[in-house]
Amino acid sequence: MKALILAGGKGTRLKPITHTIPKQLLPVANKPILFYVIDQVKEAGIKDIGIIISPETGAYIKEAVGDGKRWNCRITYISQDEPLGLAHAVKTAQPFLGKSTFLMFLGDNLIEGGVKSFVQEFESNSPEALVLLKEVLDPRLFGVAELNKKGEVVHLVEKPKEPKTNLALVGIYLFTPQIHQAIAGIKPSWRGELEITDAIQKLLDMGKKVRSHILKGWWLDTGKKDDLLEANRVVLDSLLKRDVKGDIDSKSKIVGRVEVKKGARIENSTVRGPVSIAEGCLIKNSFIGPFTSIGTSTIVEDSSVGHSVILENSRIHRMERLEDSLIGTRVELRRADERFKTVKIFVGCDSSLEL
Repeated sequence: MKALILAGGKGTRLKPITHTIPKQLLPVANKPILFYVIDQVKEAGIKDIGIIISPETGAYIKEAVGDGKRWNCRITYISQDEPLGLAHAVKTAQPFLGKSTFLMFLGDNLIEGGVKSFVQEFESNSPEALVLLKEVLDPRLFGVAELNKKGEVVHLVEKPKEPKTNLALVGIYLFTPQIHQAIAGIKPSWRGELEITDAIQKLLDMGKKVRSHILKGWWLDTGKKDDLLEANRVVLDSLLKRDVKGDIDSKSKIVGRVEVKKGARIENSTVRGPVSIAEGCLIKNSFIGPFTSIGTSTIVEDSSVGHSVILENSRIHRMERLEDSLIGTRVELRRADERFKTVKIFVGCDSSLEL
């Protein structure tokens, strides 16, 4: 079995930060989202991985992931020149996939518990496709599946106005090579894209078996700023363990599950977990509140920060209350006007703001 990870696209909903960083490389708990995906693929026993990249951001993905040696996997990069749909990505990857069964995983999605059991179910039951589903509050925003009593998919529809179920397609699929024939038989949707939902429906029309696996744990789509902050919160809350390796002075207090990497310094500050502080950071005369991740070599001085993601090489100075914020790399942020008490910011890379 092979894996196909989709890491293309333009990250439109996360601009301006995705002008310089692919959305799949944005950090959650100080680890790129894409790395969680590769970890879960590897845990499922799959070592031959194709990664779909775009011309705009592919070089960044290649630099970050490399040849896969850190995971003991083989990585093949596949360029999708235009974002013409998930089924088009599979079509583009057909030379890599060949006649193999494969796991398809959207590179900006995170799920609890990994995909090992999902892969095992596929291998045990041998359907033409196995789709991962999750109950959602508003299924109109997703591809939606209808099931029979055996758990088999009987119908799929993309973003229905009147959904018949609340079971959304998560963005993780398992296929046999039969999916290539199904993709060849569909036409672009009204969006001008080859939809994977239509391809799976085509399998059903061909009389093929499509089974479902309902996810009970959390599912996080990190396509927007608030989604990314929520993913950071959930991962810190679920996975972070206390691990303090940096330098903590006698005037500082570390409370709860806090990760302080080697080379970071905490001076006259309180850090209340869950919090992740990366290598080379300086936290001075500050309070770092729960659900915050601070990237490598960032400096926070005379500030209070909570429920935020701050990327590397930034500087936060005299921010009385910075919350619910996403701050890019090499950003300088300082407060000059005392009237600004609580600040919520979404700012891209290489910026300087004085409030």
